[in-house]
Amino acid sequence: MPRRRSGRRWGGELKPESKHVSSAAEHLTSKIIVSTVSTLSGAADISDVEGATSSPGQAEEDLVMASAAVGMSNLSDEILLCILRHVPVCDLLTNVAPVCQRLQTLCRDKSLLAHVCLTEEYTMDDQTVRHTLRQLSNHVQSLSLSGVYWLNSSAVDSVGRCKAVTRLDLSGCRMTASRLSRLVASLPLLRSLAFDVQPGFDAGKLAGEAVDRLSRLAELRQTLLTPSYGVVPCCAQLRKLTLQFDISDVTREGTGVSCHLMVGQSSVPHYERLEEFSARLAPGEVNQTLLLLYLAVFSVHVPERLRVFLVSVPGPNPARWPTAPSLAQSLGLRGDLEALQFPRSWLDSSSLKQALEGTSPKHLSFSRCPALYRKVFRSLLEGGVRDASRLLSLNLSGINHAPYSEGRGAEDQLLPANMSRLASCCVNLRHLNLMNTHYHHEHAAALPPATPHLCASLAKLRHLRSLTLPACALSDGMQSHLCAAQNSSSLLLRGLKKLPRVGVQNYKVGTETGTQAVGDSTLGISHLAAGCLSMEALELIGPGFVSALPRLEPCTRASVEPRGMCAWARGVGDAHLAALGGFRRLRRLTLAGLPGVLRGTGLAHLVTRCKDLQMLSLANIGTLKIMNYNASLLEALRNCSQLRELRLEQPYLNANSSFFDALSCCSRLQRFCLISRNGSFEGAAAESFVERCGRLVMCHMFTGGTLVACRNLQKTLLDRFSSERPGLSAVIYPIQQEDLPSVIRDIPLTLLDGITLFQSHVAQPPHLSPW
Repeated sequence: MPRRRSGRRWGGELKPESKHVSSAAEHLTSKIIVSTVSTLSGAADISDVEGATSSPGQAEEDLVMASAAVGMSNLSDEILLCILRHVPVCDLLTNVAPVCQRLQTLCRDKSLLAHVCLTEEYTMDDQTVRHTLRQLSNHVQSLSLSGVYWLNSSAVDSVGRCKAVTRLDLSGCRMTASRLSRLVASLPLLRSLAFDVQPGFDAGKLAGEAVDRLSRLAELRQTLLTPSYGVVPCCAQLRKLTLQFDISDVTREGTGVSCHLMVGQSSVPHYERLEEFSARLAPGEVNQTLLLLYLAVFSVHVPERLRVFLVSVPGPNPARWPTAPSLAQSLGLRGDLEALQFPRSWLDSSSLKQALEGTSPKHLSFSRCPALYRKVFRSLLEGGVRDASRLLSLNLSGINHAPYSEGRGAEDQLLPANMSRLASCCVNLRHLNLMNTHYHHEHAAALPPATPHLCASLAKLRHLRSLTLPACALSDGMQSHLCAAQNSSSLLLRGLKKLPRVGVQNYKVGTETGTQAVGDSTLGISHLAAGCLSMEALELIGPGFVSALPRLEPCTRASVEPRGMCAWARGVGDAHLAALGGFRRLRRLTLAGLPGVLRGTGLAHLVTRCKDLQMLSLANIGTLKIMNYNASLLEALRNCSQLRELRLEQPYLNANSSFFDALSCCSRLQRFCLISRNGSFEGAAAESFVERCGRLVMCHMFTGGTLVACRNLQKTLLDRFSSERPGLSAVIYPIQQEDLPSVIRDIPLTLLDGITLFQSHVAQPPHLSPW
């Protein structure tokens, strides 16, 4: 907590500039106090604050009355500073500071203005940004404009006023070489820089003073949208280099993109002091070719201080890099390795052993590396790693993935004994990704009785905050086989007998479905929720699920059928969704590829218990031929009062007036994405929804609607709301159109990464994930 300034005492009442402003400020501050108390108490909702016995609404009203009775003049500087930290910096300087002399002084406290992030300030226009930066010029040391894609270049130039800036993030902003040169030259203390290398960028246009400033950078993050080295050749003292490759293989005109660069430009001395190297690639051969050019230096010399090496390459067959085994051996020599991720074709078992032996890493990722399946567990569990308790993040996505078949053996699945030992060794694990793996509890029946279920093992990870699980891990063995048998029988006999009457009994708490008690099949979730009390992000994804708009695979217009879907995932239904409500602190939830969900009643029950839910992603829930959980979805949306992001992907979703009416109840919604290959929408209802949700700044809809209807709605939204919402991104487009990839390319990358394109966000490399 900030220390109280010595020699200053505040006595008596506040002396506001006007009674009207004072009253408004008092009310605003009272509401902020309620929010702060709720946040600091860690309560799932306001009724969980210690000593509260009334309803949530009554409890909030009591706190507001209590805070108003106390008054701001009775609060110390320390408490007010804690409250003001929750106010956006733009409001802080524009609306709060003018209230009175005391607030004006506090609003300019160093603790509030030293580190400023304008990333999600979607209502800030160019003039507001210039005004804010003018007031911050003598205070701010770390400034982030990451993802502020709507600003004009002239507004970005105002950053040059902030002479004390040492860390600057301009990712997503339009930046030419000449503009970057002027900015960097005007910031004498700059030590960390992040920006986008866009088509037409020419490092030869950098002025001599800018090159001199760049030579002193310790950290650099480049997002490459065109084949280029960016400013890497200018940075001779880099300790941390982070790269994101997002280059398309074809231009907008349809011609291929070549990658002809001189390897010598990225010379050996520039990597001499390098300690951290991170690279994440989008699909495409050009991205892989350019990555190998950046890595060519490592084949000549490996930096002695290198302790973080993270390279993420999508696709089943990444280009091989012959230097990878020797680099892995070098990383393990000193024993100070902190983070490691290699593509699947770069490492073998012996190289992995050399890299991990005697080290104590904090982040490990072996995504899509089935050949290393047994070696990874052997290193973590049998002394290959010096201290496994230091591990904070582990990504095992697809590590035991093989083409699905009904005859999958137990050796292709996560072993209960290994997972139990992993939870005992890696006790401080905070992020774990098991996407595209398989765990079938039926095989555990042959093991000793002391061997726990996977969820019971993971429940021992008391510090776990984010988790990705395969849906089959929650499925009960007998129930899954019964469900699969029924589905197979139904398919075989379809057309030969009278179809059963449509309608399935809804899930109700405390009842039984069929002949099996609900509690039996959800026992694993109950154990997990009881043990992992800090869980904030949960992803439940059926193995074999493929999104129509994926992040790590090329976008396709072909119909996606669940041919590779694990049959055990069909055993996860409404009862399991309802049981997820046990994670009371859950803020981010992803449910994808769950064909066993019948009516979605479990979803409606879930959101009533997880009141802090801020992000919800639903994809291919239930059968894909009809939208069978529409009523429950509408009921759930009406109870999502804190929801800020919503992504819906369902082949037959009808976005009619009832849907948008329910969606309008999410008053805090900022980002909305709808993907429905055969779905439709009502333009007037969508326009009304955007009008009622005043905070909405992203509306992406890819449906089966006509091109004319989509363009008309998009134009209407932009023309009507862009002036009052400068950051509005409205993209309405038919998903079946051939030029869909070019439309996707025009969407700001921060929105694609965050919500529009499907991907897992758990246990991703540090500084690359939006979480």
